Amino acid sequence: MSTPPQGQNPFAQGQQPQGQAPYPPQGGYPQQPGQPGFPPQGTAPYAPIPPQRSRKLSFKAIRIILVIAVALGFGAYKFISGQDDADTAKVGDCMHRGSANDTNPDLEVVKCSDTKAQYVVLAKISGKFGQTEAETKCTAAAKDFQYSYTQSGDGSDFLLCLKDYKK
Repeated sequence: MSTPPQGQNPFAQGQQPQGQAPYPPQGGYPQQPGQPGFPPQGTAPYAPIPPQRSRKLSFKAIRIILVIAVALGFGAYKFISGQDDADTAKVGDCMHRGSANDTNPDLEVVKCSDTKAQYVVLAKISGKFGQTEAETKCTAAAKDFQYSYTQSGDGSDFLLCLKDYKK
């Protein structure tokens, strides 16, 4: 067995045997301009496109949205529940006391046909009054009053003169 000459591999593909004409080149089609991965001929290559940023909401954004929603919900609740408060009472309205606390009785307007009706409004007087002044004003406005209720703050200072509602 003979040894192949140094630097040549007779079994390697693409090498041509000595003394023979070269084979024509093999391989597919020439590269077409505009195909993916290759810039069109005659122009500079494009810069790589940065990856799209995810559009997911961050924890901070969700927390802010949640705080705003809770605040709006609380404001709507206070507005709706405040529609039956003492500041909307008129003479002849019936009232219900929602709390046993004398400094904040939580009076609310109810229908006189409601079983919760406890008091009837005899007079409503605008202004800010102390306890003795309120008694004097109610005596002058409604002789048979039994209770006085003053409210001040929130731009609505007034006095209600009340008596027990008899069903």
